[in-house]
Amino acid sequence: QVQVVESGGGLVQPGGSLRLSCAASGSIVSINAMGWYRQIPGKERELVAAITSSSTNYVDSVKGRFTISRDSAKNTVYLQMNSLKSEDSAVYYCNVNLITRRWYGVRAENLWGQGTQVTVSS
Repeated sequence: QVQVVESGGGLVQPGGSLRLSCAASGSIVSINAMGWYRQIPGKERELVAAITSSSTNYVDSVKGRFTISRDSAKNTVYLQMNSLKSEDSAVYYCNVNLITRRWYGVRAENLWGQGTQVTVSS
């Protein structure tokens, strides 16, 4: 069993900062990629940022403001969000693409966290 747990959302004023964290735990063999998505009611979930062992990727709207980083030893990914805007308000979801150990062998999985609300408002 593998769990993905997020933390760090909340209410912040425009121009402020927040840091999201996401930790994966359990029978993990290896992690291929970790990322952050966000979703506004009535809209599709969009990729915000993703990180592998060799690269990072950002949606254009957050480039220069958000930074994704990873602590491989802790199976944890972070999203540092600076210069926040009202349009960044959404539920942010952590995504982990990994290999897990099962009783019958190993399995490739794509897991989601429970989501954390980020609200940017004065």
